[in-house]
Amino acid sequence: MNPPDPGAEVETAVVEGTPELVPEQPGQADSAWQLATAFVLSRRSGHTQRAYARDIRDFYTWCARSGVDPLRARRVHIDAYANALARPQPRTGRPAADSTIARRLATLSGLYAYGVAEEILDRSPMTGVVRPRVGQDSTSTGLDRDEVARLLTAAAADGARAHALISLLAHNGLRVDEALSRDVEHLETERGHRVLRLRRKGGHTATAPLAPPVVHALHTYLDGRATGPVFITRTGRRFDEPGAWRLIRRLARIAELPQVDRINPHSLRHTFVTASLDAGVELRDVQDAAGHADPRTTRGYDSSRHNLDRHPTYAVSAFYAAATDDTDV
Repeated sequence: MNPPDPGAEVETAVVEGTPELVPEQPGQADSAWQLATAFVLSRRSGHTQRAYARDIRDFYTWCARSGVDPLRARRVHIDAYANALARPQPRTGRPAADSTIARRLATLSGLYAYGVAEEILDRSPMTGVVRPRVGQDSTSTGLDRDEVARLLTAAAADGARAHALISLLAHNGLRVDEALSRDVEHLETERGHRVLRLRRKGGHTATAPLAPPVVHALHTYLDGRATGPVFITRTGRRFDEPGAWRLIRRLARIAELPQVDRINPHSLRHTFVTASLDAGVELRDVQDAAGHADPRTTRGYDSSRHNLDRHPTYAVSAFYAAATDDTDV
């Protein structure tokens, strides 16, 4: 029988939303997991908690294999871990992306800063660690208008829940945890608008007006239900993020979208931003609607969109074609 995995306990506690720490056992390894659990549960967003738990578990797994006590780690160990991530990974055969390495190092920076603040550690090994520079441009442009229509058609055929969720994500650009965390009581009417009260990243509150297609899709799905989570499973439990990922990926396959293996809930958020910009909405208004704290994040979507539309390759191609036409005359 295999011994219990403390890392699994961290993730279980996060997923179930329970505040318990890893059961206290002797040894530095258990103290490290207790620190990890306390840090993860200090975050308010369930999405952030799960992401931090995965990142810390990956680092602690590396530490166990390398004979490093996470509570005694030094900068040289962090650098070694980052270098290990930059090499081909066993599961994929490819190095981790710079954005992945930067995110995991940022998680560790928060973990050790928390340990110092709580007087568990004397110093942070993250001091002086250089993270990969990640550009501001987004790496994809989301779906185009026709692809969104095909996805919505597939969702409507799948069922009321799928249609309501895809409609909300595509028309409002919510983070998936923002949508799934909402209860029916958060649907209200304000000055003639049907609105959804949100809790944004970082704990900020916001109000999102709902367009008529979204209102209709939600009304059809809720079918008079007045309490509880907006999106639920067949057993009445709150629909979770892994379920939303699987649903969106399945619908993308049904809709025969070309980039099906890359479609995820964030694709619809990205689509909302680029569609808003294409529709002529001011960048500042798009930033507010998307809940971006930093306007550079929104500009990243705008840049990636125009970088494709205005790429010199099209002008060069036309230039070459003109030369070919001249020689044929």
